[in-house]
Amino acid sequence: MAGLVLNSAVYLGRHRRDGGAAADDPLAWRRPSADRGLAAQVVVIAKEPVPGRVKTRLTPPFTPAEAAELAEAALADTLAAVADTTVARRVLALDGRPGHWLPAGFDVIGQRGTGLDERIAGALADAHVTMPVPVVLIGMDTPQVTPDLLAAAAEPLVSGTADAVFGMAEDGGFWLLGLREIDPALVVGVPMSRPDTGSRQLARLEQAGLRVQMLPELTDVDTASEAERVAAATPGSRFATRLTRLRDGAPQAVAATL
Repeated sequence: MAGLVLNSAVYLGRHRRDGGAAADDPLAWRRPSADRGLAAQVVVIAKEPVPGRVKTRLTPPFTPAEAAELAEAALADTLAAVADTTVARRVLALDGRPGHWLPAGFDVIGQRGTGLDERIAGALADAHVTMPVPVVLIGMDTPQVTPDLLAAAAEPLVSGTADAVFGMAEDGGFWLLGLREIDPALVVGVPMSRPDTGSRQLARLEQAGLRVQMLPELTDVDTASEAERVAAATPGSRFATRLTRLRDGAPQAVAATL
């Protein structure tokens, strides 16, 4: 993995809670299983929802603790969608420690690398090396994602009709990257957290000669206005419920800024 700085050890399977195949059995995915579904894996790359470390652009109008609550709700909704997706494996690439929000059925790996580009590349590679099937990676801030959408991302990689799948975000970033074969050079060096991050990442894939299938554009939750739009699109979700509680309990001046 040339160019990828290794900052922390990878840990696999320590928090798997469903009694599934151990992470030290890389051929387990080959064995038939009625509930395993598509021969692919979905990786969620996330930070532990600690106040002051997540969703800082929500502050203000929210406090750091409230922003962390919203981040936790978004992460819980995302993990629930992944848990209901019929794929061979579900992985959480985590910066921090797992909490009560982690459902059963996930392998947890540590993040490595410095910038987000290296962390994404590392998560893709580490998931693939222990289970050599296509990898679909998403973040923790699109709680509107659904199992059907994730399956639609995995299917062309499994069938071989696409080498990559890609979902642009409304703010110019991207919310999903799926690859049939993993090469860190496809990600490392792409500038992250910029209005042109998505277009630059897509260009990197296309310049490598990959057949890219596009997915619908989604809204990342970074600002209060984005949080409102996502909550409106996901009534009854953990995220929408938490936002409503925080908004209704906020002073009128704060609520008016949303």
